Amino acid sequence: MDKDRVIGSAKQIKGTVKQAAGKAVGDAKLEAEGNADKIEGQVQNAVGGLKDTLKGK
Repeated sequence: MDKDRVIGSAKQIKGTVKQAAGKAVGDAKLEAEGNADKIEGQVQNAVGGLKDTLKGK
């Protein structure tokens, strides 16, 4: 498993937590940051998956 997949998954989890916290306290900025982190994690995870595919794993 490529390190980008691990880091990407961690960013997705962090983003989900931030987004939920922002929603809970009514902080739109924190919620938006969480959504951005989630999307960034998804992209990084996809890049790692592509690297794994190219390596044949």
